[in-house]
Formats: sequence, C-alpha cells, structure tokens
Amino acid sequence: MIAQIVRKRTIPAAMSLEPATDPVDALAALDPRACFALTVRDAWRDTPDASFDARMRQWYPTEREMEAILARKLTHRARPAPAAVSLQDLTGWLRAFLRPRLEGDFEITDQRWFAGGASKIQMGFTLSARLPGAARHEPLRLVVRMEPAESLNSTSRAREFQLLRACEPHLPVPHAYWVDDQAEHFPEPALIYAFAEGVTKPSRTQSGALSGIGTQFGPELRAVLGPQFVAHLGRLHALPSEGPGFEAFDRPATGTVQSALWQLNRARRVWEEDRHGDLALMEVAADWLEEHLPELDRVSLLHGDYRSGNFLFDEATGRITSVLDWERGYLGDRHRDLAWAASRVFGCLAEDGRTFLASGLVPLEQFFEDYERASGLRVDEARLHWYTLFNAWQVAVAALATSHRVVRLGKSHQDILLASTEAVGYGALEILRRELEAVA
Repeated sequence: MIAQIVRKRTIPAAMSLEPATDPVDALAALDPRACFALTVRDAWRDTPDASFDARMRQWYPTEREMEAILARKLTHRARPAPAAVSLQDLTGWLRAFLRPRLEGDFEITDQRWFAGGASKIQMGFTLSARLPGAARHEPLRLVVRMEPAESLNSTSRAREFQLLRACEPHLPVPHAYWVDDQAEHFPEPALIYAFAEGVTKPSRTQSGALSGIGTQFGPELRAVLGPQFVAHLGRLHALPSEGPGFEAFDRPATGTVQSALWQLNRARRVWEEDRHGDLALMEVAADWLEEHLPELDRVSLLHGDYRSGNFLFDEATGRITSVLDWERGYLGDRHRDLAWAASRVFGCLAEDGRTFLASGLVPLEQFFEDYERASGLRVDEARLHWYTLFNAWQVAVAALATSHRVVRLGKSHQDILLASTEAVGYGALEILRRELEAVA
C-alpha cells in the first residue's frame, strides 16, 4: 500500500526513485504527514507523548486556543481513565469555585443531571447567594457545564463564555456568570450560566432522539420557529466581531484562505490523533479541501453548531427562548454556519417526502433567501459548497474516529451515546462521496 501511494505522488525532478529505495523513506521525503499516518502504531495514539503533540502542531497549525485545547486532550489521554463524577463531587468543586466569588454565605440545592447533548457533563442547581452588588440573597437556577476527561468535541469554555457575553444583548442566550477555563477549581474547564426554560423538540414526536438530529417539528411549529431560526443566525453573523471581549479568539485575515486552513488543519489534526484505521475517502476529501480553500470575505461571529437540538423553545407559543451550545464558536466564514444548519446530516424531509428542510425547519432554497434578507449578507455558492464538504468531513472525524477512541479508552460518561454516533459518520461519508463525484 505504501509503495502504491509513493508512486502516485509527484516526485521532484531532483529526486529519482530507484527500484531499491525503501518506500517508507521515499514517502517520508515526499509527504511526512502521509508517512506518519501509515506507519504510526495505534498504541501511540492511546498514550501520546510530547513528540506526538509537536508533530501535530508542526503539520496542522491552527488557532492558538485550539492548539492549547488539543494539547491538553493528548496530555490527559495518556493518563488512566478517571472515576465517574458524582453529583457530590461536582457540588464540592462548585462550592470551592464560588467561595471566593460570592459575598457571605451561600447555599447550593436541587442538584440534578442534565442528560441532553453528547459531550459535556452538565448539572443543574439552585444557588441562594448575594451576588456582588446585590442587596440581598437571590435564588438563581443555574447550570454548570464541565468538560469530561475526553470529549466528542474538544472545545474551549473561555470561547463559549465570551460568545455568550457578546451575544446576550442581541440574541436569546443564557447569561454566563463565571468560567474556570484553566480548571483551577474543577478537574476540567467549566462554565456556569443561567438555566433556560424550554424544550428542544415537540413532546409528541419520537424523532431527534440523538442530540436533536432529524427532528420533525410539524407544519404549525415550523411556521413559527423557522423565521426565528433564520433571523437569529442572520443577526449573529451581522454583529461586530472586533473589540474587547474576544481574547480567546484569533482573527483571520480577509482576502486570504487563513480561516478555512485553520479549520481544516484543526479537523485533520483531530483525525490523525483519534482515528483507528484508514479510510481512502477521507484522504481524498482532505486533499480536495486543501487544494480548494476559499478566501474569506468577511469575519463573522460563528456559533459552530447551529441546528435543531441546540435551541430551546416554548412549545405553547413557539418562541425560541435560548440558543445553546456555543462551544464550537469561532471568528470566521459565515458559510461554515450556513452549511452546518443546512446539512443533510441534521435536517429531514417534509411531509411530502420530497422537500428537504434545513434543520427540520425551512426548505433549503427559502433558508438561504431568508438568511440574505435577515443578515444583509450574500450567500456565495462556491464557499457554501466547500463548507458543505468540510462539515461532512469533520462530522465523519467525530463520529468515526473520536467517538471510537473516547469510548474505547473509557474517557466519557456518554459511552453508549457516543458509540451510537457511528451511523451519523457513515451518512457524512455518503455526503462526501456524492459531493466529490459532482466536482470530479
């Protein structure tokens, strides 16, 4: 297999490949990343050392915050799987975190697990305390959201905190109170924000059981939720993305491919760190993505996971009460969010069995038209196509590589749920195959 790949590569004129040349050495000279992928032992991915991280940083440079997050993941991966976190454990860490931040005595009650989502540890609780500047104790319903030992998506609590603070004046989001982004009091980075009322799907539907994917809302709810869903996304992308409050973000340069390359490198690094085998389609798709990187025309605030399942609504009125799960947000190309919300992975067909609904809410063509009106920004077909491919590629990375390794190493409380995402990964591969054939 190695020899075949070597012969398919373009060999520089100054280098001749003699019949006796070791194919591994030849491949290493042409493409060290490909050589590493084909020769590294899987056990090294289970217990990576500093040299492993150094190779990843060298070959797949990305945003500084994400490089730090991924380095932390590799450092923790080499450690034994931790004991399961209990409500008592989490309450103790929470109490230690809050003690220097609150005035006087406080009480934590009504602790309960939140089972929604496929990646973070979440506990709801009531805090009775006097907040700084308040005249008396106020009971607050809050949520603490903490990274597990290893997650389906290694993401930044600092970014999530900063995005929630930036968007609160403009969008329905929970108020972010505190963040322990360096895990000084919690064993892993954690965020504390307000509890939000609402549901993620209609009570009468059985769809959307896996993290809201493929939720069928029905015509009446769609008519109310759809316009809000599009308007909130348009408003987000039109917000200013400069100024203080974005310290955890790197700002890509417009007129360059820097934004797309940062995201592709991040996803390729995760693939290389987590995969447990070879998939030719993934390599072909990654090469195509690297060869066709789109330029950035405008820097936007991005949610990163904008879709059904990640917003709450009041079922009686159809009002969206809160947009959640900002952990994958960054500064970049709005087409990343657009392609994600419109992905075949997350949507479903309408009752006629033909009309595809973006995130189960809006017919595809109408989704883009309404977005342009709401945001005042143009949808570029070429950029949208690139991010459609890229999103399918990174869904496959998470579902076929990361979920497998996290579950096998016992690093998550959601092992059964993570294992079930494999089917989503193969659906993403089919999207890749179709889209690549269309441009072949």
